[in-house]
Amino acid sequence: MTPLQVAQSVLAAFFGVQSSRNRERDFSRGSARTFIIAGLIGTAIFIGTVILVVRLVLSGASH
Repeated sequence: MTPLQVAQSVLAAFFGVQSSRNRERDFSRGSARTFIIAGLIGTAIFIGTVILVVRLVLSGASH
């Protein structure tokens, strides 16, 4: 699987909208390790984005 396909599958899993065709592709051609690593990276990016947005909002509110 290409990195783009893995990223799309992980993103779809975050939102819970994975199609059955893509799910079957992921289980037949994908590696669990690849999806776990991509999921951890995606989670870290999400948490980092939330922290950044909260800090920006709080710094704007104090002025």
